[in-house]
Amino acid sequence: MASDKRLHDPETGLITGQDGKTRCWWHGGFEDYLTYHDREWGWPVADDIRLFEKICLEGFQSGLSWLTILRKRDAFRNAFSGFDPDLVSGFTDTDVERCLADAGIVRHRGKIISTINNAKRAIDLKAEFGSLAAYVWQYEPALENRPARLDFVTAKTLATTAESTAMSKDMKKRGWTFVGPTTVYAFMQSMGMVNDHLEGCCCREPVERARAAFHRPQVAASPDP
Repeated sequence: MASDKRLHDPETGLITGQDGKTRCWWHGGFEDYLTYHDREWGWPVADDIRLFEKICLEGFQSGLSWLTILRKRDAFRNAFSGFDPDLVSGFTDTDVERCLADAGIVRHRGKIISTINNAKRAIDLKAEFGSLAAYVWQYEPALENRPARLDFVTAKTLATTAESTAMSKDMKKRGWTFVGPTTVYAFMQSMGMVNDHLEGCCCREPVERARAAFHRPQVAASPDP
């Protein structure tokens, strides 16, 4: 299907698709967005490259829709060497100009430079914590800090949380850029650090089971002196 024009239920925030499954409203029926909703959003991730990619793309999204970024993701991956921090950290001014000339991505000088800077910061975190994953998963909200029931009204209040604010503050202190609390919370949602699929969404329970089975990355032990 190209796009499901039916409006979501204004009380539940859910859409029932042509396949009979009920989902969160925000995919809008667009096929690529629906696939992202079903197969990526909310599923827990421990891979450093995927985590780095997502935090960078969330920064590029600022002022735009995620669908716009999603449809440019392959071009972004090509422009930024698959978002491998070891490669991106070595980008030069020539690479900045190359990216600015690439019509397939969002051509924003500040965000391009930020991505290169953040690659270097990601390497710093890997050296200190063992992995970027071990660092970010420290900020997973405790169960008691999560809503007892994630209905539509509650979901719309979750632009930031205490945990996303704390992680944003610490990342900025460490030199990261374009990592405000709202950006960080969107990153947490997409990478499965929280399960924000609505009650009644077909993905909520499978994602919850995946999170229960997920092995949280652990901070590497400091070597003995």
